[in-house]
Parts: sequence; C-alpha cells; structure tokens
Amino acid sequence: MGVVAAGCAGLWVTGCKSAPDLSKDNAATLIQSHYDSVAPSGITISVDKMGLQQGLTAGYWKLTKIYPKQEGWADYTLTDAGKKVLKLASAGDVIEWRPGGDGEFHFLITSLAGTTMRAKEVSDPQDEMLPDAKSAKSVKYTESVNMNGVPEPLQNIAHNAGNKLSSKKQADLAYENGAWKVHGII
Repeated sequence: MGVVAAGCAGLWVTGCKSAPDLSKDNAATLIQSHYDSVAPSGITISVDKMGLQQGLTAGYWKLTKIYPKQEGWADYTLTDAGKKVLKLASAGDVIEWRPGGDGEFHFLITSLAGTTMRAKEVSDPQDEMLPDAKSAKSVKYTESVNMNGVPEPLQNIAHNAGNKLSSKKQADLAYENGAWKVHGII
C-alpha cells in the first residue's frame, strides 16, 4: 500500500496529466480550423460535352470556329464574363474542342473564386499510436470541396461526371503543449 501511495503521490507532485477527452465535435472543429488556415485556391473542374454546353449557356465562352472536315471539332473563346470567373488550365483564352471518334473529350478549367476544403461526417475519435506523440487519436471523415463563392453555373459543371468533389480522409490528432492539434491528414 505504501508503494502505491508513494507512486500516486509522485505522479501528483510531478503534475503528470493525461490528455483530456476529445469529442467528435472538437475533432471536426480542429480539422476545419486546419483547412481554414490554408490559403484558399480555385477549384479545378473537368469539362465534358455537357459542361461545354452549360458554359455556352452561362455565357462563359462562345463558338468562334468550326472545322468542317473534322466532325465535332471547334474553337471556343472565353468571354469577358468567363474571364471573370475562370481560367483555362491550358492558359490563353481559346478552348480547342477536339473530340475523338466516340465524341468524348474534356478540358480543364479553374475557378477564380478561392475556396478551402470542408470536413464532414467526422467519426468518433479512436486511440492512435504516433511515434512522436504521447497521446493521439484518429478520426475518419469526408473531405469535400467548398463551393461557397463559386458561381452556380460553375457549380453545375463541377457536378458533372469526371469531377471528384469529395473523398474519404483520416486525420491524426495529437495532444501537444496542453491542447489537441492536427498532426497529419492522410
């Protein structure tokens, strides 16, 4: 009994503290704070045949040249309205639409509206072992593209086939210097 009492007293005197519990909501807040601290960037969007038509309807580009000897080939030029909300991954302002025999083709655009990612559907924290942390937890969640500030026509194009707007991730959280922090995201 004396040995146990001495051990407990030793821990109390040295101030050994265990990490406080980490709730699902606190983990979600930490992950979102991490995302919010990253500089916003544009969203890269793959534009297929349907997206090409949606961009025409939205007035983001206009048809400027048809190639009669090549079925389906055409050039489209970004309009002033398009230049205000997107840029072409290929640089410049001309979309060279060159579908193959199957009629399929796509090109990439990037929204000019900067956004950050969002953490959704965060799981309950699970104990984790990290080599450089005394106390650690991990959570699984869905990382999704934040469409706030992106014009609705671009949002519609982004929801077409070929675009991935969310993915499953795992965040490792470590208790350091008296607080839980994002240790890494995989």
